[in-house]
Amino acid sequence: MPPSQPIVELREVSKRFGDREAVCAVDLVVFEGECFGLLGPNGAGKTTTLRMVYGVARPSAGAIRVFGIDVAERPREVRARLGVTLQENVLIEALSSEENLRIFGRYHLLGEQAITGRIEWLLDFLELHSHARMPVATLSGGFKRRLAIAMSLMNDPELLILDEPTTGLDPAVRLALWSRIRALREDGTTVLLTTHYMDEAERLCDRVAIMCEGRIVVEGAPRSLIEERLGREAVELDCEPVEEQGLLDGLPRTLRRMRAGNRLMLYADDVTPVVERVHAADGGDRRFLIQRPANLEDVFLSLTGTQLLEGP
Repeated sequence: MPPSQPIVELREVSKRFGDREAVCAVDLVVFEGECFGLLGPNGAGKTTTLRMVYGVARPSAGAIRVFGIDVAERPREVRARLGVTLQENVLIEALSSEENLRIFGRYHLLGEQAITGRIEWLLDFLELHSHARMPVATLSGGFKRRLAIAMSLMNDPELLILDEPTTGLDPAVRLALWSRIRALREDGTTVLLTTHYMDEAERLCDRVAIMCEGRIVVEGAPRSLIEERLGREAVELDCEPVEEQGLLDGLPRTLRRMRAGNRLMLYADDVTPVVERVHAADGGDRRFLIQRPANLEDVFLSLTGTQLLEGP
């Protein structure tokens, strides 16, 4: 059960840009101490929603409260208690990592002793000591991303907002940042993030909301969404549309299926009968038959990109 204290509350929030409604009547609550993920395709309204939460964009309609404070009325008070990592790193490339952190600490009006202590902790926490005095321009993309996250943590925020924190990073760096995000959550920091990586959301988030065309279409714990909407297991196979009906003949009508070109995906709590039926139909010669756990990406595709069907 999530803690009862809401940190972020959106009530009937909409945002228009001219004739286009980027966010449409969104209701959302993020509770203290949880990691909450906003998922959706490009243009779904995720970043616009975050920008309204941290007060750089005003909603066209509805109300947003963070820490119980109306963001529209007291945005500076809200921003003093949160940290934000944007999609694009905002760093002074001619300066070192340590110098970037020191300047950001002064921006938050921290004393020099507090800044020095905080920098030391962040260099340890995000494993930046080896590059602390190097000009940012010489750092790799992974180290720049670590520094961007370190800067968002300089004021020891109660709420950390991460907009696609690991996009473009190699798997090793992604895993390292995941461990840091988990550690922050375990220490009580509330995390609100957007990501295009469904495995990232599934591993990090207590709850997620999937957005499409500015609206939240589903919300819940990742594993609950997977099992409730699709089933625990999946089978993927190459199957022409014309042979699909015959191949699935005799299987339960509750079987869920999704197609992407000639790739057919079938979902159930137990897909063993499906595998046996396919093998019986083609003598075990069908190529690219994969049996695996269903995952959040399956749910995401079913809601935003590929039609989900039920029954053979």
